[in-house]
Amino acid sequence: MKRVVITGMGVISPLGNDIDTFWNHLVEGKSGITAIDTFDVHDMKTKIAGLVRDFDPEERLGTKEARRLDRFSQFALAAAEEALNHAQIELNKIDLERFGVYVGSGIGGIQTLIENVYTLEQRGPGRVSPSLVPMMITNAAAAQISIKYGALGPSLSPVTACSIGNTAIGEAFHTIRNDDADIMIAGGSEAAVTRISLASFGNVKAISTRNENPTAASRPFDESRDGFVMSEGAGILVLESLEHAIKRNAPIYAEVIGYGASSDAYNMVASHPEGRGALTAMKKALAKAALSTDEIDVISAHATSTGVGDISETLAIKQLFGERAYQIPITANKSMLGHMLGAAGGVEAIALVKSLETGVIPPTINLEKPDSECDLDYVSDGARKTTLNIGLSNSFGFGGHNSAIVLKKYI
Repeated sequence: MKRVVITGMGVISPLGNDIDTFWNHLVEGKSGITAIDTFDVHDMKTKIAGLVRDFDPEERLGTKEARRLDRFSQFALAAAEEALNHAQIELNKIDLERFGVYVGSGIGGIQTLIENVYTLEQRGPGRVSPSLVPMMITNAAAAQISIKYGALGPSLSPVTACSIGNTAIGEAFHTIRNDDADIMIAGGSEAAVTRISLASFGNVKAISTRNENPTAASRPFDESRDGFVMSEGAGILVLESLEHAIKRNAPIYAEVIGYGASSDAYNMVASHPEGRGALTAMKKALAKAALSTDEIDVISAHATSTGVGDISETLAIKQLFGERAYQIPITANKSMLGHMLGAAGGVEAIALVKSLETGVIPPTINLEKPDSECDLDYVSDGARKTTLNIGLSNSFGFGGHNSAIVLKKYI
């Protein structure tokens, strides 16, 4: 079995559109949640979101390319470009048939669909864009990355809702480990902050309505949490066999050593109240990595700031780690980023890599009075400097999809 390492990372997020800006803001405990000012929300229950700012797709991708892409594909391509540059990959020096792409999206090109439905109703079928389908389908991001970089290897767009990023990383890990590829681009992208999305999530009472104080709205594990905050962006990583990375003298930032996936088999929108699926995914990830529970130094929680979700994840961690659960620092990036849906796992994996690299755990902000059932160490007192070697990152999605990855500091 091949060892698998991370050699490149790229991010588009409400906290910045490059790795350094994103990481610095995360460590500072800065919130990326703001009032929505990009479309009309006067009649919405929720008027806040984590929006990507200062992103000019035409500047990043070129005018012609940007105009034929939905926003989620624009994010994915921009993040992939940063990741490949970060990895110092020279395309003319690698085997393109062993270079693949596993990048997914939960909702895909919803804005493109909305615009074309409006065009159909107002102007008739003759005015609907012939590019609608290739722009809106959820595999568009993976396909566009493959096309742009000539990646002829395995290509997959996992659709496991909010666990997509971890699923993509985990499946890419397996692909390289089994020697079916040398290099894989993996992660997720999402651009679903729209009126219809806000209306639907709002009517199911899943998202926060703390409109008067956006930066305090995402409150994982806090007693007063009232739902998640929708967000957008992309998190893309370059995974590579250790052998291949060393051969080309690539930068190596961390090693992927474990991956586990499971299903709650319970409910389309609610986590299993006993954390059954979360527990199974974490157990499988540790087993794949051949680790004991004593070897995990930090946990990046899924922690969306929902009632049942935060409690069930806490319960699953306690069931797996026993008394040691109280000794493991747990961070919740969504307290600052909001919930990036299909992009969340990729972005949070990048944050975990940076933690292992720097020995700094980002804080969980807005945790003022913990829920009585959420009584672990959530790093709520600011960023923490400590010795880190191995970290676990959780991602769970609608439909009961669960995935967990284990990353190790590369020495």
